[in-house]
Amino acid sequence: MSLSSTVSPTIITTTTSKLITVAAGCFWGVEHIYKKQYHNKGLIDAKVGFSNGNLPDPSYKRVCEGDTNYAEVLQISYEPSQITLIELISFFYKIHDPTTVDSQGPDQGTQYRSAIFYHYPEDLSVIEQVTKEYQTKWKSSTGRDLVTKIEPIKNYYDAEDYHQAYLENNPQGYHCPSHFIREL
Repeated sequence: MSLSSTVSPTIITTTTSKLITVAAGCFWGVEHIYKKQYHNKGLIDAKVGFSNGNLPDPSYKRVCEGDTNYAEVLQISYEPSQITLIELISFFYKIHDPTTVDSQGPDQGTQYRSAIFYHYPEDLSVIEQVTKEYQTKWKSSTGRDLVTKIEPIKNYYDAEDYHQAYLENNPQGYHCPSHFIREL
């Protein structure tokens, strides 16, 4: 059972797909790296947007003001028979720095925080298990603790159309330097 009915009106789902929403800095880079990694491997759809804030129907400009509590996120629709939540969350911890508070590289602000917003209560234990594993890896690698927030999804709003598939449509666009696959 899903925790929230506020999901992207445009995200593609199937009768067997599940959703997970992740925040790992600039949503363009998060979308780009997930799509590149999981295209034709269980990723049904992915949309960039805003989650767990406190205003109805936020805009990118409004979220950038820093007082809405929204995170820039990627909402992922995936087929669990082809890709597991463990894989998706492990990948999440490899593609950004989850030890920095409200920032990724030069991007600063609460909208750039590291967070996982789960849609199904049964997913929490899997997310906590993977997080514990990556806490150990990051601590031994950097000496720093994870600051990733794990919360139930409260709301989700699509970002404006020009943000969707932004780096596919603008290959020379801004690439956050913290979005790459790390060996941990």
